[in-house]
Amino acid sequence: MEQFLQQNWWVWIVLTLWILPWKGIALWKASRLKHLKWFIAILILNTFALLDIFYIFVVAKKAEKNKE
Repeated sequence: MEQFLQQNWWVWIVLTLWILPWKGIALWKASRLKHLKWFIAILILNTFALLDIFYIFVVAKKAEKNKE
């Protein structure tokens, strides 16, 4: 696996370009909604943006509807 990633450095770039925007949006929404536990979990755990996407489209959307 390590050899594959060294030979295919572009995989790191693609993964980074996929993960960073999702993580940024999820962290922004968690801080704006004052979800400290979610903020810490999203910040620490690297789930290749799966947790971030779940938070954005399920948890944050539900919290924003309840806030209105």
